[in-house]
Amino acid sequence: MKPADFEYHRPREISEALALLRDIGDDGKILAGGQSLMPMMNFRLAQPAHLIDINFIAGLDYIRSENGAVKIGCLARQARVLDDPLIRQHCPLLAAALAHVGYDQTRNRGTICGSLAHADPAAELPAVLLALDGSVTVGNSTRKRELSARELFQSYLTTTIASDELVIEASFPEQPAHSGSSFIEFARRFGDFAIVGVAVSLALTSKEIHQARIALTGVSDTPWRARTVEEILIGKTAAPELFDRAAEAIAKAIEPSSDIHGSAPYRRTLAKVLTRRALNDAWNKAQGGN
Repeated sequence: MKPADFEYHRPREISEALALLRDIGDDGKILAGGQSLMPMMNFRLAQPAHLIDINFIAGLDYIRSENGAVKIGCLARQARVLDDPLIRQHCPLLAAALAHVGYDQTRNRGTICGSLAHADPAAELPAVLLALDGSVTVGNSTRKRELSARELFQSYLTTTIASDELVIEASFPEQPAHSGSSFIEFARRFGDFAIVGVAVSLALTSKEIHQARIALTGVSDTPWRARTVEEILIGKTAAPELFDRAAEAIAKAIEPSSDIHGSAPYRRTLAKVLTRRALNDAWNKAQGGN
């Protein structure tokens, strides 16, 4: 199928793009990577009257370290972020998750900010932003504001970004010293959306876990953060029994739905198994393992 008719706009300045969003409102969509938007338009699941292509605005594809966080501009392609040494060194959880996002062809066009704005609860990057307590900076023609991951994701494919706002930047806190992270997912085919995915970050003091962060994909209508389960781990020394307990607690806490890809009990079992594996992997990395 082909998309419904729309009017195409190609702003050259961010102020021009924001002015278009102000004037067009709900009838407009931003085109950055287009890897989710264009298929939805082709199937006519999305039928914007106006398409605002921001790819010709200079200076929005940056990747930089600033004040303990990695800042990623809204036109930074996923493939470039994945290959950037800064990301691999300072935000390895993001790099690990990006390796599961689509294929080379989609990562060459897709953007980090676009994936976050799309807010698919089965996608990897929203879970990483939530696990790391990251944020996005959004702006309209009059102001900018910062939305934490907890504030951003509202429901399935729904965020708190207003119709006249553009995601300008994503911010991922850098991994502290003596830490390890892991991203593990299960999908029927590599590159597909995961049936369940788990993002874990552990920080150690001596041999004890002093910070634990766990977020899941595919188990709710938004990425899901296991905050009560994290408390089980904090102040404890890693042991198989501890990780088993945490994984079992997650399986009991989530309320996944059943669909053609898997039943709710199947997703609970996957969440339990993958959480245990991710915790062990993150722990080994925090202690200097590979």
